[in-house]
Amino acid sequence: MRGRFKNVVTELARGDDSIVVVLGDVSVYQFLNFDAEFPGRFYNLGICENTMISVSAGLAATGFTPFVHTIAPFLTDRSIEQIKLDLCYNQLGANIVTCGASFDYAWDGATHHTYIDIATLRLLPGMEVLQPGSEDELESLVRAHYGNGKPTYFRLSDHPHKLKTDTRSGKATVMKDVGAKVTVMTAGPLLANVMEGCADLDVNVVSFHTIKPINREVVERFRNTRILVVHDAFGLREAINEVPGLWTAYHGMQDAFCSWYGTVHDVRRELGLDPAGIRKAAASLLESAA
Repeated sequence: MRGRFKNVVTELARGDDSIVVVLGDVSVYQFLNFDAEFPGRFYNLGICENTMISVSAGLAATGFTPFVHTIAPFLTDRSIEQIKLDLCYNQLGANIVTCGASFDYAWDGATHHTYIDIATLRLLPGMEVLQPGSEDELESLVRAHYGNGKPTYFRLSDHPHKLKTDTRSGKATVMKDVGAKVTVMTAGPLLANVMEGCADLDVNVVSFHTIKPINREVVERFRNTRILVVHDAFGLREAINEVPGLWTAYHGMQDAFCSWYGTVHDVRRELGLDPAGIRKAAASLLESAA
């Protein structure tokens, strides 16, 4: 996704002189051509994530449109105060673009994991929270949101899916509606595992790329089903439950740190978020709803 992100921002910058890029020693080589083409609009501040947010707020306050980018836990978990006060409280528009969540850097341990970013950021007034699952979703969402004057979080992944979805801003995608008693709702790249795991099950499937604001209309459509939220982070279930009176269950993160090493696929398997684990969870709920 980072390559597509760089291409889209570079193209937009050719027609929008307000765009600036602020990096934290991540994806620097991706943006070398950007720096050469747009001198004075590229800043690599190093490992100074709190400062990156504050600088971006200052740039926004003086008429620029910043894209601030580095590894997810450092720019969100570590910098929540700056996002809250410098951006949200002051109602300044900036694009917070991360890589590495939830377990894309599984091998680096708990310091490089984040699964609370969506949950915390969606609670901040005025904040938009987006989790594109594919490169097409990413491009569509960046183009739609980047200049709207709001603080916006784009949660990128190095493992996008290649499924066709509704890429329009704010729209969820009903991937499967068979009139079933159980609906599986998910977000981001995990959709690929959900579709594989639920392929032969009598369940509906819905995918979200916009978590705040959540597409309430689509949630309402399945309110009379049992909803299983399958996600590798906290925050999606809470967003879905903004619609009152739902029956929901959650399959994903537990109240424990991830202490396994390996790849993101290894971690997902341990959490039951591989296709087999998702199928087992959905089939169990389907059996109880019969």
